[in-house]
Amino acid sequence: MSVNKAIIVGRLGGDPELRFIPSGRAVANFNIATDSVWKDREGQRQKQTEWHRIVVWGPQAETCAKYLAKGREVYVEGEIRTRSYDDKDGNKRYVTEIVARDVRFLGGNQGGGGGGGGGRGGRDDIPDMEPPGSFGSPDPADDDVPF
Repeated sequence: MSVNKAIIVGRLGGDPELRFIPSGRAVANFNIATDSVWKDREGQRQKQTEWHRIVVWGPQAETCAKYLAKGREVYVEGEIRTRSYDDKDGNKRYVTEIVARDVRFLGGNQGGGGGGGGGRGGRDDIPDMEPPGSFGSPDPADDDVPF
């Protein structure tokens, strides 16, 4: 048995980018920053920021694009995927991303957006997030690659 599961809690580095693939299905992309903090041998506080590329599909993508903004704290649960593509110069490139199955809005109104997802502590004007995985399979068909 194997498990491919990632859980990230961090802040958005920019506003989500929403696109619609030829089939009409929504896909949102955004980056999340997480920090590791420790003290070095001299007792000095050190911090390292790691960036994570997030992909969200379907109605959940549209909700993320509508209510998330740069600086907003978010919880993302999904699986790690690595894919390749050819850049504009014909060079093969690889990208590792987290394909989200569950996105929850955290905190208050930092960085825009508001409320919470999944009916937990949200404002009245923000709809509940779709249940995890309810937006369908995260696997696009070959002709549905978002770029």
